[in-house]
Amino acid sequence: MITKRIIPCLDIKDGRTVKGTNFINLRDAGDPVELGAEYARQGADELVFLDITATNEKRKTLSELVSRIAHHINIPFTVGGGISSVEDVRVLLQHGADKISVNTSAFKRPDLINELSGEFGSQCVVLAIDTKQEEDGEWYVYLNGGRVKTDTRCIDWAREGVRRGAGEILLTSMNHDGTKNGFSVEITGTLARELPVPVIASGGAGTMEHFTEVFREANADAALAASIFHFREISIPELKAYLNSEGIPVRV
Repeated sequence: MITKRIIPCLDIKDGRTVKGTNFINLRDAGDPVELGAEYARQGADELVFLDITATNEKRKTLSELVSRIAHHINIPFTVGGGISSVEDVRVLLQHGADKISVNTSAFKRPDLINELSGEFGSQCVVLAIDTKQEEDGEWYVYLNGGRVKTDTRCIDWAREGVRRGAGEILLTSMNHDGTKNGFSVEITGTLARELPVPVIASGGAGTMEHFTEVFREANADAALAASIFHFREISIPELKAYLNSEGIPVRV
């Protein structure tokens, strides 16, 4: 049986780990190198690093910080933020990333996904989608760290991204992000059913039961969380022990 993955996320701004609610009201959450090393020690399955202001500030990801973190961990490492070319990815892989995450740049130029999967393989390409449910009930894609709304439905863009070569979807519900009220089982479940690639649920983790819910009801392949780990509300070992007791297959 394929095990479910637990993935801490480092949202990076000005070289520090930050965390907000619904993509705003950011507060400092610590040193990313120390946090990454601690999560690897605790048994995290992977680590995600998102330079959340790189695209908006029109600059590249902080490759030196990526390198420092990579030297302190021994688990798969996904890096995103400001990536817009094959060369950008080559630099990050040379600095220790195992996979890369693209979001706004891929939406604006979808051929980027084809280029990256063609050069590095689809297993290296994670398509991150920030999505928000609007009053009409539909889930729409948002860009630039949640600042720019599009008229494209989340499921339509996810299908296209996978068709172009994305090997995984990192799905963040902006409605749920930072609220600790639980993941969005609805949109996560839709993508998990419709797509032939793994779906990582993100946004809303607050209790251990929320992880059981998104794994069992939405069939997510992995669950990503930030503040509950950063602020030591839940530890990864106790979360995995709980999921194991609930019959959810995890790497203990």
